[in-house]
Amino acid sequence: MLLGEVDLPAGTWFPWHEHPVHQLVWAASGVIAVKAGDAGWVLPPTRALWMPAGVQHRTGALGKAALRGIYAHPDRSPVSWPEPRLVAVRPLLHELLEYLTGDGVAREARLRAEAVAFDLLEPLDVVPIVAPSPADPRARDVEAAVLANPADPRGLAEFGRDVGAAERTLARIFVRECRMPFGTWRTQVRLRAALPLLAQGIPLTTVAHRVGYSSASAFVAAFRRAVGVTPRAYFAG
Repeated sequence: MLLGEVDLPAGTWFPWHEHPVHQLVWAASGVIAVKAGDAGWVLPPTRALWMPAGVQHRTGALGKAALRGIYAHPDRSPVSWPEPRLVAVRPLLHELLEYLTGDGVAREARLRAEAVAFDLLEPLDVVPIVAPSPADPRARDVEAAVLANPADPRGLAEFGRDVGAAERTLARIFVRECRMPFGTWRTQVRLRAALPLLAQGIPLTTVAHRVGYSSASAFVAAFRRAVGVTPRAYFAG
């Protein structure tokens, strides 16, 4: 493994880039976000993201965060997942990653610790949140409105009157350019907006209302259908 660490001020984002080696993206403290293509993840210290070599991505800090980059050469890595995978960081793995990014670890001790760390990489069966951006300028105006206020209750008919397009026209654009119906796309945007709020510990009911759900139970049901687990399971320690 190769190791790197950096303290990121809130709002800091690295530009799009890729590595010739695998990376385990993890924050020892704070909350970070990772984007790869149209997919996105939010990572508290209880979660890390396996990023395979050659995958373009960018990483940012949602608050002040202590980012730890753990890198592994593909030809020497016992893990070879071809797609980004969310990983559980339980207390033992947390301590090992802190140990490995510390100073003064002897080579033999490091190799033993690395072997245990690889064994502890536990992938979670979680579907990434994907909300592609449309190219059509009318749909982009709709996107801007939803991003500005995920709780906006308007449908495509109402949006269409504001952007100068028929409801059916906008519906076709979202299916063609975002590869999903508008309702599904908006759900993804709402869930993506909810992740940083949940990671900050904001109460579930408050988060649900902020992103457009009438109740916490409705939000949890939508989250579970889309992501595969409940919000509590996504952020569990």
